[in-house]
Amino acid sequence: MDQAAQQDIRGALPEGLGRAIRQSAADIATVLSFARDPQVAVPGSTWTLGEAAAHLAMANELMADLAEGRDRPYGDGTPQSLAAANAESLAGFAERRTEPLAAMISEQAGRCADALAAAPDGPAPATPLGPMDRSVLGSYLLTHMLGHGYDLARALGFPHMLDAERVAWCVPFLLSVMPAVADGTAGAGLTAGYTVRLRGGGGAFGVTVADGAVRVTAEPLDRPDCTIVIDPVAFLLIALGRRNPWAAMARGQVLAFGRRPWLGPRFPSLFVAP
Repeated sequence: MDQAAQQDIRGALPEGLGRAIRQSAADIATVLSFARDPQVAVPGSTWTLGEAAAHLAMANELMADLAEGRDRPYGDGTPQSLAAANAESLAGFAERRTEPLAAMISEQAGRCADALAAAPDGPAPATPLGPMDRSVLGSYLLTHMLGHGYDLARALGFPHMLDAERVAWCVPFLLSVMPAVADGTAGAGLTAGYTVRLRGGGGAFGVTVADGAVRVTAEPLDRPDCTIVIDPVAFLLIALGRRNPWAAMARGQVLAFGRRPWLGPRFPSLFVAP
């Protein structure tokens, strides 16, 4: 993230993040407006298009409730509990028509943005991925929408709505949850320091791994073992489990160098996609 964006994120809802949330919701609604069959399969998922849209609509409502200060328990942060909570919520919500779901996605995204803009930054009610500040909750909302918006666009053969500017607003959320989604088994026995740089002036951050435990800094490390330079959109898609890291490397979207460059391909395996 560039310096201006880093300074802007201190508020509960920076202006740039608010624009990204509203535009992404509008883009998703546009994609859904072309859907004729909610039973279309979503690539790489067990959900249909209607189910994915329903999940996104309900998730936006949950985020809006959290932004307004309401407690909304939703799993315990583990992938298994979140999958169970998703299944339970879908079972209790029958709407699968894309038009009303698109309206709900936009409405609830706007409600969340309004609530975050109306209050100062500070701790939000417990989120599905643990405690976070309200500014990070806005970043969480955008990240979640972009992940599922990407899925919906692929299901219908449309271009996705991810770009470097929107990815920059996702970074605060991703950095906040990296320690929680670290795979202790994959990182067992590894001691390493990484600097990750997003191409195109997207900023950089540091990740230190010590026998499965992960510590993240908002600034690059002074002496990393491995520096990873990556295309911003590829970074987000890999982080969300939507793109194979090896495929991204084959396309030249990822470059690793430094004292231990062979650690680069191992980096994505150290985390479980949230």
